[in-house]
Amino acid sequence: MSSKDDPNSLFSLFDDALAPTPAAPLPAREPHVEAPARAAAPPPPSAAPAPASSGGYTASDIEVLEGLEPVRKRPGMYIGGTDERALHHLFAEVLDNSMDEAVAGFAKTIEVKLDADGFLSVKDDGRGMPVDPHPKHPGKSALEVIMTVLHAGGKFSGKAYETSGGLHGVGASVVNALSERVEVTVWRDGFEHLQVFSRGKPLGPVEKIGPSRKRGTMVRFKPDDEIFG
Repeated sequence: MSSKDDPNSLFSLFDDALAPTPAAPLPAREPHVEAPARAAAPPPPSAAPAPASSGGYTASDIEVLEGLEPVRKRPGMYIGGTDERALHHLFAEVLDNSMDEAVAGFAKTIEVKLDADGFLSVKDDGRGMPVDPHPKHPGKSALEVIMTVLHAGGKFSGKAYETSGGLHGVGASVVNALSERVEVTVWRDGFEHLQVFSRGKPLGPVEKIGPSRKRGTMVRFKPDDEIFG
């Protein structure tokens, strides 16, 4: 037996060292499976746009002027201002009402009077303003409607006046609105009637003062110092 066949010989040990040792089997690899793509996270909600600034202008800032308030707020729209010419305009409107009665053949005389206390009066002997209840304004006489409602008068349709020189019935209410006090005396249908106003508002209903054979209307008024002062 040769030395190579001897398992304990040097050659046998050397051969064993040089002999390749079989590698351990690699562990089986699991098949590669790609993970599903993650959905992108939605962007954070953007803040709602701030409303445009209204500058403090809201529904509560909307004013509704009633009655004769617009006249007192903006007298220039009705009589052109608050100067001396505007005062003359007030007088002209009252005078025109009496002139219309005269032109229509119902009045023969017109009296104008300026009192020391600042009151101005215009009196005629025409038919007299109507004082009976107004059919479209319950609880108010026709006189009160004429003096407190804009665009109220007998000069629009032409039934009561064929010609007129005033503001088509607007004048009386405008004078009333811009006066500290207005006293309207009416002689009509056998009685004297009186109604008093202050700054466009009645101080009471029309009163029947007593029997009278006269006829006509007198408007006595004092321009308001709050407007013309």
